[in-house]
Amino acid sequence: MTTLTETQLVNRIEETGDKIRKVREATTNVIFGQERIIDLALITVLSGGHALLIGVPGLAKTSLVETLGTVLGLENKRIQFTPDLMPSDIVGSEVLEDSTTGKRSFRFVKGPIFTQLLMADEINRASPKTQSALLQAMQEHHVTVAGVRHDVPRPFHVLATQNPLEQEGTYPLPEAQLDRFLLQIDVSYPDAAAERRMLFATTGVEERELKTILSADELMLAQRLVRQLPIGDQVVDAILKLVRSARPGTGIDAELEDMIAWGPGPRASQALMLAVRAKAMIEGRLAPSVDDVIELAEPVLKHRMALTFTARAEGVEIGDMVAKLVEPLG
Repeated sequence: MTTLTETQLVNRIEETGDKIRKVREATTNVIFGQERIIDLALITVLSGGHALLIGVPGLAKTSLVETLGTVLGLENKRIQFTPDLMPSDIVGSEVLEDSTTGKRSFRFVKGPIFTQLLMADEINRASPKTQSALLQAMQEHHVTVAGVRHDVPRPFHVLATQNPLEQEGTYPLPEAQLDRFLLQIDVSYPDAAAERRMLFATTGVEERELKTILSADELMLAQRLVRQLPIGDQVVDAILKLVRSARPGTGIDAELEDMIAWGPGPRASQALMLAVRAKAMIEGRLAPSVDDVIELAEPVLKHRMALTFTARAEGVEIGDMVAKLVEPLG
């Protein structure tokens, strides 16, 4: 990539930021009352990562993925995870074929993972073996079948959903897979005004048309620009202080340490570093602030730490713990 001058970089960031805000506006015109969820999803994609969306059915999680796929110019597919889903149903499999000459050979038939934006619906309903089929692609951007490497398209993002209510017949995601998700996004109900708008917009005869605002190549350029945003030492120190304070045994806060069973690793610091930069770009700023660290602390850390039995018995929740950890930054 050609090295840009400071002026060129600023102009490129501002130009890309304008397009991202148009993407945000187009998405909010379709997904009502979920502005924060849309922002977090865009932060995830701009950071080049994956997100875990947790919420009850009917909160437009599927529509969000389809809408983002259209406005960002990405091919999108959906996999409904069920207990009988097999790894080959995700990555694909080899089939034996007869040629016209009578010679037999294996041909790889690609599964739905070979797309740019993948929705993994109710991911915790599949067995751990099937869940792990996503791991290699999410981290390494390729899968291996019969010893042969197959690269997934670029860009490649997984937006997985999980139902927090129906836990019977589900398989909790292992810590290693949870850590692959850049953010955990809690999807809540829209407010009354947004739900009223949604009623009129979705039950009438008018069809909503979506246009592609960014191409896949432009999105990858935006992802590279996010990594070039300058970040001050104060923000870096805040990220390090926050993430390290969430680990037991660091000696930062003895009272909080006794409530944390295990904490986030270095990948959390990397995720927070990228996320605050992406947030700054979406909001038209050339550099992130400590306020961005505070605001994104919960979605970055929530799925990367666990409370002790004593803390859970006392009614402490992960969100409460993260709120206590960010207090010194405010």
